[in-house]
Amino acid sequence: MKKNYVLDTNILLHDPYAIFRFDDNNVIIPIYVIEEVDQFKREGSERGRNARHVVRLLDDLREQGGSLSKGVAIKSGGTLTVAVPSQRPELPSAIDKAAMDNAILQTAFDVREADGGRPTVFVTMDTNLRIRADALGMVAETYENQRVEPQRVETGVTDVEVSADEIDTFFQEGRLPAPPHLVPPEKGEPRDRERERNKDAAPYLSANLCVLLRDRANASHTALGRYDAAKKEIVALRTPREGVIGVRPRNKEQSHALDILLDENIRLVTLVGKAGTGKTLLALAAGLKRTVEDGVYTRMLVSRPVMPLGRDIGFLPGDVDEKLNPWMQPIFDNLEFLFSSGTRKGPRAYAELLDSGQLQVEPLTYIRGRSLPQQYIIVDEAQNLTPHEVKTIITRSGDGTKIVLTGDPGQIDNPYVDSASNGLSVAADRFRGEKVAAHIVLTRGERSELAELAANLL
Repeated sequence: MKKNYVLDTNILLHDPYAIFRFDDNNVIIPIYVIEEVDQFKREGSERGRNARHVVRLLDDLREQGGSLSKGVAIKSGGTLTVAVPSQRPELPSAIDKAAMDNAILQTAFDVREADGGRPTVFVTMDTNLRIRADALGMVAETYENQRVEPQRVETGVTDVEVSADEIDTFFQEGRLPAPPHLVPPEKGEPRDRERERNKDAAPYLSANLCVLLRDRANASHTALGRYDAAKKEIVALRTPREGVIGVRPRNKEQSHALDILLDENIRLVTLVGKAGTGKTLLALAAGLKRTVEDGVYTRMLVSRPVMPLGRDIGFLPGDVDEKLNPWMQPIFDNLEFLFSSGTRKGPRAYAELLDSGQLQVEPLTYIRGRSLPQQYIIVDEAQNLTPHEVKTIITRSGDGTKIVLTGDPGQIDNPYVDSASNGLSVAADRFRGEKVAAHIVLTRGERSELAELAANLL
């Protein structure tokens, strides 16, 4: 049976194409949602662009299909209707009847009562509003199209049991054929249905996955490598023993992170981890080495979102550099640490790189429309970006460009995304198994003993 889906404003501001995501069901947009969308259309942010876009989509449907108040057919097979109540709604409760959220929710009740035999679902990304809807007897759901369950975002590391001889061979030759039962079938090859039905079966290896080879007879006899999907081999990590720009990996995840950060064949890297795990520091160290020392890239571009993405930096006094300094200071702190521990000494030793253009630090506000070839791009705090914003960034990459997204889905400042719908988590999940992408979760804090205790206890 078809259902009625009543959409809240935040759904359309998050994804303008949400109106087409409900298959052949009936999509209802309360007139109050249109009023709220109108308030955001002048913003220069991603939210403002989405507001303008959804209005254009609705107007196109109106011109092609007739009256929105009576319902127009949409390409998903269902219908789209703009619900206009005959009078200002009043919820049957003591809560504020004038609030726009409650007017939108009341419209969902009106739709359900007018179509009594059809299930009606209120869809909103506002957790508080879902609670109120449920308390008043309305079925409420969040928008699932661009959500990723946190447990689906893999750690990027897996253990593989092998014999002692195989580990010795791996140390000698730097490679080892992957166990056949862990190699995923190629497209067109028959799949092992019995293995896939077995819940206890080890998961297939995915491209660029960090592999810890462990001796079956001696658990302390191990080796660390990375799965090469093209050759179907586990290859040794190519992390320099002396470290990178004075930074040496302190655990297996950091070793793998440096390996994938230094590999120019991997074009997208997602580094996820709590505070103090070294995400930004490792990305900067690898970027400086590949750009300044090796000359693989013409420039290293370091950026982070000015919350919210698109807000004018003119709110702060001074010129552009002075306005950016509060937002970009964490980047400069890491650069100062790298140069103080590396070969270039002295305060602000990285200033010459900024002056020469090899290093550029800027906000993401004005990245739309740019083309960025042969560059090493680091986007810090990417958990504050929406999936569409991450798509905008990745599609700016030109030939030879590498993009590194770092962040912690547990520390989100953007009120319009959460740990399941932020751009970092979605990118890590969508690019899983792609040969040009790699992912790792850093779990151990290395900033200091105090910082690690604070991250775990507070």
